[in-house]
This record gives sequence, C-alpha cells and structure tokens, in this order.
Amino acid sequence: MTATVPAAGRTPVRRLAGLLHRRPRLRLSLLLTAPLLWLAVLYLGSLGVLFVSAFWTTNSFTSEVVKVWSTDNFQALLTTPVFRQVILRSIGVALAVTVLCALIAFPLAFYTARVARPRYRPLLVVAILTPLWASYLVKVYAWRLILSQGGLADWMLRPFGLSGPGFGLPAAVITLTYLWLPYMILPIHTAFAQLPTGLVDASADLGAHPGRTFRSVVLPMVLPSVAAGSVFTFSLSLGDYITVQIVGGKTQLIGNLVYSNIELNLPMAAALGTVPVLVIVLYLLAMRRTGALSSL
Repeated sequence: MTATVPAAGRTPVRRLAGLLHRRPRLRLSLLLTAPLLWLAVLYLGSLGVLFVSAFWTTNSFTSEVVKVWSTDNFQALLTTPVFRQVILRSIGVALAVTVLCALIAFPLAFYTARVARPRYRPLLVVAILTPLWASYLVKVYAWRLILSQGGLADWMLRPFGLSGPGFGLPAAVITLTYLWLPYMILPIHTAFAQLPTGLVDASADLGAHPGRTFRSVVLPMVLPSVAAGSVFTFSLSLGDYITVQIVGGKTQLIGNLVYSNIELNLPMAAALGTVPVLVIVLYLLAMRRTGALSSL
C-alpha cells in the first residue's frame, strides 16, 4: 500500500511535475518550444529578411539601401550575362564535386564496410573522419601549397612531362572534393554495412553473375545513401566562397559575388544569396523522390 501526499501538502513543483506526467503532449510541446522558436526567429527569420531585402534598391550616388519594392535585382540576374555565367558555373562546380565524391567514396566505402577485417573497420572510419577535425583554412591552404607552381603536384607529375593544375577552376573542384568527401563516404559506408549478406548470397545461388548482383541487389539499396551524401556535398560546394578565393585564381562563383556586393550593393547581394537557397530547395525536392532524406 503506497502513501499519497495530501493535496494541501503538494508543492508547486510537485503539482507541475504531476501535470506534465499526465499530459505527455504538453511535456513534448514545452520541450520543443525553445528550439523551434530559435529556428523560426534566427534561421527562418534571417532567410525571410534576406528574401525581402532582395527586392530593395540602392542609391546610385551614396550606395545606401532604399527600401522601395522593386524586381530590378532579379531582372539583372536573369538578363546580365555575367550573373548567368556565374550561377551556371557554381551549379556546375557543385555537381562536379558531387560526382567526384561519389566515384571516390563508393569503392572506399565498400572496402571499409565489406572487405576490411572487422577489427580494422572502426579504425578506418576514424581515419575517414580525421580530416574533419582539422581547420577548414588549414586544409585549403595546404592544397594551395600542393597545387602552386613548383609544389607537390608539379613535383609528382614532372617525371611524366606534365604539370599541376595551378590555381583556377580545376583546383577549386579538387579542393572542394577533398573537403566534403567524408560526408559522402559515411552514408555509403553505413549502407554497405547494413546490406544483408543473405541477399547477395541468394542472388549468387539463383545464378546471377557479380555484375547482375551489383546492379539488381546492391546498387538499389545503396543509391539512397549516395543521394543523401550528395545533399551535403552539393549544398556545401554551392555555398562555398573561401576555397575559390584561395585556390580558384580569377574564378568567380556565387559566394564571391555575394561577398563583393555586401558593402556596395546589399540588395543585389541578397538577390544573389537567394539563388543557392532556391537551387538547394529544388535539389532537396528531387532527392526526396530517391528516399535520400530518410537516409540522412
């Protein structure tokens, strides 16, 4: 027989604890209120301000922001050849980095998850994660030294009569691929690790050759994880601007134009900033059909 505390003797804390215990939905709502409010005010609110300020203009003489509704900035993005080229180049770089990451990550993830000995697999995963612990700028400047004239790339390619790529668009793609490669390897590694061995054995028992097993059994189960990794590599590459400034030479991407217009033409910088947001939203909608979002 349990003793009960009289209602008159209950403290406000006990009454509140009892109320939350009896109403789990209220408890969940109170737990989620603070983070959702933080998300709505700081993240979604900042995106809203960005989108609204993209419709403002600037005074041509003082460069001060004029809060007058206008679509001139978006018309300039669509009609100015330079802006169109930079936008298409940025999307192309993001797609190229994503494809390279997928091509490199697939065999690496297969080895770490299915070929390597089980006792070595955690060490290999740690080795994959190790570059993420280093500073972003340290890694980019390291690649600047590697790709510079007379650097490590030139030294390794000189015996073959070749030279390194130097600074430019290829250097930016190579550096971005190195930076975001772990984000592609980890989802694919997880997919290979969770792949039931019985399915592969059953395919072989039914007479399927290795290529058919890969196409019909392995690839459909791993592709959602590839798409999940591409969400990271594509979005991170599309919004990057520091790497291009350091190793990209005279190459211009969306991030560089946003950075250069912040002080001179803030509404135009805001209009340029909405382009990656819209592209990433469309990309997420496309990846949603592949089941990638459930693999994140």
